[in-house]
Amino acid sequence: MESRLAEVKQNLVKAQVYLKISNLPIKSDTGNSTGMAGHFRYSVWDPLLIITQMITMQCIFYSCLGFCIFLVNVISGDNHSLDQIYLYQEIHVKDIHGRCIIGSFLITSLFCSIGLWYFVQKTKQCLDFSTTIHLFHLIVCWIYNSSFPNSISWWLLNIVCVSITCVSGEFLCMRTEMKAIPLTLGPKADL
Repeated sequence: MESRLAEVKQNLVKAQVYLKISNLPIKSDTGNSTGMAGHFRYSVWDPLLIITQMITMQCIFYSCLGFCIFLVNVISGDNHSLDQIYLYQEIHVKDIHGRCIIGSFLITSLFCSIGLWYFVQKTKQCLDFSTTIHLFHLIVCWIYNSSFPNSISWWLLNIVCVSITCVSGEFLCMRTEMKAIPLTLGPKADL
């Protein structure tokens, strides 16, 4: 029995050496690949993860935007309507209410960048997710209004919001990615 166990262990070691030489990921008991420094799904293309992140970011976008517009409505005493989120004509600088809606979109962009930092965590994907958020918003607005947006202020606002979300998200993700990686667990050694 012990010789069989030793033989299995020896074959397992040979298999791991072969996988390391051939650069194939080795699955550990926890499901993480040992060749990927303990990161779950670090470099594997995972459509379920991407779809879940897109849904999460869309939920963050609409919940933050809805909350900001709700606060604006409570403070100003205006009506509560989905038109404020989806109607092109609501985005203007003619009066204080239109400016507050624009401010709500800009604040939402900052919250979305925090969402990118927390849920996506990759600098390379910030532009993709920022544009996807606003692409879905464009499609929903198009369906809601039954016409393609033709308002210059709507387009400018969304371009600025994509830029703010992307740049802020990249900044936050880059700061996290650039943190010092400890190479030793013991005391520091002068080289």
